[in-house]
Amino acid sequence: MSTWHIAQINVARAVDGMESDALKDFVDNLDRINALAEAHPEFVWRLKADVRNPADAAVGGDPRFIVNMSVWSSVEGLFDYVYKSGHREIMARRREWFEKPSHAFQALWWTPAGRVPAVEEGLAKLALLDRLGPTSCAFSFKTRFPAPDAPGAPPADMHPEPHCVGWA
Repeated sequence: MSTWHIAQINVARAVDGMESDALKDFVDNLDRINALAEAHPEFVWRLKADVRNPADAAVGGDPRFIVNMSVWSSVEGLFDYVYKSGHREIMARRREWFEKPSHAFQALWWTPAGRVPAVEEGLAKLALLDRLGPTSCAFSFKTRFPAPDAPGAPPADMHPEPHCVGWA
């Protein structure tokens, strides 16, 4: 059993309020997609903010800025959920619901097993990724760093592009 888990944060700014017609399909699919994550055998934890209630989900006072965080027992399990499950079909539609990001919108990092990261930590990891690019402290599926207990292993590309519908 690994002593490390993979944490992830992804953020987005909605094109409109959560109660709007523009976000209806996104909001209507939240429970299904969250249940899909929670049913995955590699799932450990997720941030449970109710984005249907903008005051509950608001970060930095912006009710349209959404934060999603989770912890998984392996980076491969997270990758499987993000790109090879029913989550992918919803992710493919993100341009309909969210503004194009101008900064890093997803970061991964290793966290000790059993530890739950705070939102502030995740936001700091995004800022670090923006400032320094991928490092062992904050990285992406494209430049994945090994767990701290795998010293000397080089960064790896998990090749998200064949599965991803990015912000071209």
